[in-house]
Amino acid sequence: MPAERFDFPNAQGENLAALLDRPDGPVRAVALFAHCFTCGKDNKAARFIADGLKQHGIAVLRFDFTGLGASEGEFANTTFSSNVDDLVAAADHLRRVVAAPALLIGHSLGGAAVLAAAHRIAEARAVVTIAAPFDPAHVAGLLGDRIDDIRSKGEVAVTLVGRQFRIRRSFLDDIAEQNLTARIASLHKALLIFHSPTDETVGIDNASKIFVAAKHPKSFISLSGADHLLRLPRDARYVAHVIAAWAERYLELEEQAPAKPATGEPGEVVVREARAGNLQQEVAAGPHHFLADEPVAVGGLDSGPNPYDLLLAALGACTSMTVRLYADRKRLPLKRTTVRLRHGRIHAKDCAECETKDGMIDHIDRVISFEGELDEAQRKRLMEIAEKCPVHRTLTSEVEIKSVEKAQT
Repeated sequence: MPAERFDFPNAQGENLAALLDRPDGPVRAVALFAHCFTCGKDNKAARFIADGLKQHGIAVLRFDFTGLGASEGEFANTTFSSNVDDLVAAADHLRRVVAAPALLIGHSLGGAAVLAAAHRIAEARAVVTIAAPFDPAHVAGLLGDRIDDIRSKGEVAVTLVGRQFRIRRSFLDDIAEQNLTARIASLHKALLIFHSPTDETVGIDNASKIFVAAKHPKSFISLSGADHLLRLPRDARYVAHVIAAWAERYLELEEQAPAKPATGEPGEVVVREARAGNLQQEVAAGPHHFLADEPVAVGGLDSGPNPYDLLLAALGACTSMTVRLYADRKRLPLKRTTVRLRHGRIHAKDCAECETKDGMIDHIDRVISFEGELDEAQRKRLMEIAEKCPVHRTLTSEVEIKSVEKAQT
């Protein structure tokens, strides 16, 4: 199900832009996500974590804090305290339109914000922090040598992650006054802490301090090898799946009925949207089930081969099978066949054997390797047999594809 876009007002009456990611089936719980400092609701980590939680029946609200992304207001007017107020406003909105959030998730400074906001969201039963600082004042380290300028001038433009933001003295004063120790100690909610031991932005010692300050139930998960922003999709997806499993114990989630796999008639391949991502597909070929997808760069989750990968796999598998059947029948000493394939587009004029001479055409490179004590004549014959692969013949012959719409019952 595509994310729902809407606005909700903050404490100052400014509209904050939000996305609500709902699962396709029943909503088992609602989570509120707070993004990292100067990031936004659309950053990769937030998007992949929300997509992952949807698969487990957990709806996720992510939004742009005041002055960021598509939200109204001036970033220069914001402070850590105003971010906490934005989180409370988001929870109030969720309470009215879906259900109050049972789970609070915060990334980086957003993690510190959910720890500070948790006591104001009574329905929240569990809190998750990801690469969070123990002290919000840690963010001052990102401002480098501009801190003195901010204090003396009152407001300065600072470049962070390639963008300019105006930072005021009030922001520095506010983070300096925060003391999360008491908030963490009196959390009275289950706490899950994620942190990478190689995080170069917020050191692992911050996770240790949060863990020591918290009372049980509390858990720590090491994100070994991950960076601060969880730029690798696999890291964000891992976080989502661990959160969902951990939350089962604390959120009293209703049992989630397993999705019925796609099935078809004998000889029929069925492909249907998995709805775990924008492009992910479930593929059923008889008793066999697998996923097809697209890379992250084009909007997928990279959870399976893309359609052209599957096409090449069909040609490669058919080629190898055809060669094997022939070699066994003729008792040739063929140990193994390996087929490597690539798909691309070339200018038609560069194809000497093609009838089309204008524009671009599809082109497949197929490199076949034979292992075994084969003589030159045997290798030549096996290459001839490879050309007779049925899928090869299908791809190079005239093919009719007839499409009809089937009414859903």
